Amino acid sequence: MANVTVVGSQWGDEGKGKIVDWLSSRADVVVRYQGGHNAGHTLVVGNQVYKLSLLPSGIVRSGKLSVIGNGVVVDPWALLKEIETLRGMGVEIGPDNLLIAENAVLILPMHGVVDRVREEARGPHKIGTTGRGIGPAYEDKVARRAIRLCDLADPDVLDYKLDQLLLHHNAFLRGMGAPEVDGDEVRTRLKEVAPKVLPYAGVVWERLDELRRAGKRILFEGAQGMMLDVDHGTYPFVTSSNTVASQAATGAGLAPGAVGFVLGITKAYTTRVGAGPFPTEQANEIGDRLGERGREFGTVTGRKRRCGWFDAVLVRQAVKTGGLNGIAFTKLDVLDGFEELKVCTGYRYQGQVIQHLPAGQTAQASVEPVYETLQGWSESTQGARSWADLPAEAVKYIRRVEELIEAPVTLLSTSPERDDTILMRDPFED
Repeated sequence: MANVTVVGSQWGDEGKGKIVDWLSSRADVVVRYQGGHNAGHTLVVGNQVYKLSLLPSGIVRSGKLSVIGNGVVVDPWALLKEIETLRGMGVEIGPDNLLIAENAVLILPMHGVVDRVREEARGPHKIGTTGRGIGPAYEDKVARRAIRLCDLADPDVLDYKLDQLLLHHNAFLRGMGAPEVDGDEVRTRLKEVAPKVLPYAGVVWERLDELRRAGKRILFEGAQGMMLDVDHGTYPFVTSSNTVASQAATGAGLAPGAVGFVLGITKAYTTRVGAGPFPTEQANEIGDRLGERGREFGTVTGRKRRCGWFDAVLVRQAVKTGGLNGIAFTKLDVLDGFEELKVCTGYRYQGQVIQHLPAGQTAQASVEPVYETLQGWSESTQGARSWADLPAEAVKYIRRVEELIEAPVTLLSTSPERDDTILMRDPFED
């Protein structure tokens, strides 16, 4: 039985929450392996809507172990707030079904302050960060000055590390003319939160290794999308971590072979939140129509998403760099009623047609999409649960997408409802 790793193949917001929730019925363990509470997953279970940021999507299912790996940066106060919100909705959460890597880096209040001051200073060149401190926390991690979850149990180490962080970040804030962070206040808050989060701490890599050896199925859940990867995305308009599937192994403490079947969640059109290049963006009635029908507003920020036609070049690049074995095609029903649909099959750049998104910032902003026009359909695909329920033109659209991205459609989602999903192959059986 294979493990499954779920990644977004575009700029995030592809519908990972529903797919992970759907797959979790076949899994024993669900693991978050990168990102922080800047991620947003919306789950619709019957009449109940759950909006998650940091917790794995499997948390809403009883009998599953949810894991936050060492590759995630954790805001302990945001975590506790999210736990309490879900408990208020009837979800049982405790150390028996939630495990957090003891070596996970913590996001502190100063990280959010630094994040927002920097973004404001960029003026018209804003990256589009959520301002929640994810980037600065990752910076502290690689600079070897971060406070980790296990440090909350060691007062001497905690005090020393906090002093080092204050020395670094307050120097920046002074230089920017911003108020400095009160170290005593942060120290007090950390000592208050420690006994509330430490019961969830554990040796994740060891636990996962034991579960894997016991034949348990593990579902690795990525945040954001591959075009936001700090190495392979539209840099510098990216997140601060690697979002590709290989990060699942590093961010959970397992060997590369543990990632199993890599499933790329792929929206039937394209969206993006915040600044950065977007070759197929439709800043017009088409984009507005896609946004309204798809309810394209950020789960975390509430920001309106930019919308455009499906970009096969972008997704094919994600297939190659991320090693996608197949895709879960989501929000097909949003395209219902369009007389014609366009798909980007290449980019025109400096008089030539190229088949990849170049790395240069100026080049990315300059490419022009080359479109292929496909016939739309008037029938509804919403709620379809079998291939036979789909209009012929919708099937043609899906098949053409498969050809262009060089990867098969493994799952097809036709509404936010958990059961409105068509399974072509079970990733866990691959």
